[in-house]
Amino acid sequence: MSQTQQPQPQIQMTKSPNYGESYSNSVQVRVSVWDFFVAFGLVHQDSPEKVTIEASHGVYLSPQQAKALWNVLGQNIAQYEQTFGTIALEPQAQQPLPSPHGPIH
Repeated sequence: MSQTQQPQPQIQMTKSPNYGESYSNSVQVRVSVWDFFVAFGLVHQDSPEKVTIEASHGVYLSPQQAKALWNVLGQNIAQYEQTFGTIALEPQAQQPLPSPHGPIH
């Protein structure tokens, strides 16, 4: 028996009235059994002794959407590095990236 494939629906993306864009140089992630919370913000070094992180926006993601984001970011980073070269991280920021199959804390 062959299955008849349904045609894929046409996807239309629109922007809500409160849509906005901003720059972020800080990303914090919190994980629970139910979801991932990603907080974006700006880091300001006010003095040698003080760093301020100003959170600007938070997004909750289902575990499935978090994993999909992980995959699409990985693909886009690979393409970026192939085109423009390796993205270097600051030495103190270099930590092994967790596997998407790693433990949940």
